Amino acid sequence: MLTNAANLRGLVIRATDGELGTVDQLYFDDETWAIRYLTVETGGWLGGPQVLVSPFSVVNTDWEERRLDVALTKKQVENSPSIDTHLPVSRQHEAAYLGYYGYPYYWGGPYLWGPSEFPVGLDTSTMAASDALADRIQRESNDSHLRSSEAVTGYSIEATDGEIGHVDGFIVDYDAWAIRYIEVATRNWWPGKRVLVSPEWIELVSWAASKVRVALSREAIKNGPEYVESEPITREYENRLYFHYGRPPYWLADLERKPAFSLSGV
Repeated sequence: MLTNAANLRGLVIRATDGELGTVDQLYFDDETWAIRYLTVETGGWLGGPQVLVSPFSVVNTDWEERRLDVALTKKQVENSPSIDTHLPVSRQHEAAYLGYYGYPYYWGGPYLWGPSEFPVGLDTSTMAASDALADRIQRESNDSHLRSSEAVTGYSIEATDGEIGHVDGFIVDYDAWAIRYIEVATRNWWPGKRVLVSPEWIELVSWAASKVRVALSREAIKNGPEYVESEPITREYENRLYFHYGRPPYWLADLERKPAFSLSGV
């Protein structure tokens, strides 16, 4: 299911023994555009710092109540490895975090979430990392390719023949916990129009220059299906989007990579 990332902000995170806080930002992987963590404002009960919650822990999303239920206790979160969300998160920090909760290392498998395309339904009780994988993590670069949704919002978008607008938001698949589209505001060229661009069409992201370059022409984007935030993103709309750009849809690739085993709750 798809929703604008703005709808996630402010969702209450409920543990098995009470509320943890509310969703603030998303940390996504700039290689796969999977959402690896939610940053959570904990308020007074934990002294105010932000903590990270992995989609591995999410067991239910209640949009009417604006709540995410997680398979965690408040004590678990309180004792989890400390990560400063205002600084880059290293692979070693992630390894400590995932190891503490018994989650799989998502970079240790062939799918979006390591052993699966979806984080929900995995049996994490047998996911302890091997010594060989742990050793490899220690030798890897500190860069875990995590970026904050807040930091990337506002980046300029450049087509093959010139600038077209800027990043104004994200469309999230909250089953796979992945960013499926970047919302592009084009008001400087075509007032009022917003369009969606798939991360798969991105050629380059320059973090130093705060710029995203896509393999599409300005004319193609100008004539593409308009995105209206107040309207749901249906499969019919997505089909029109991919047909317009002549690109294969992501769900066909997901089917080709689908694991042989089934996942409960998906």
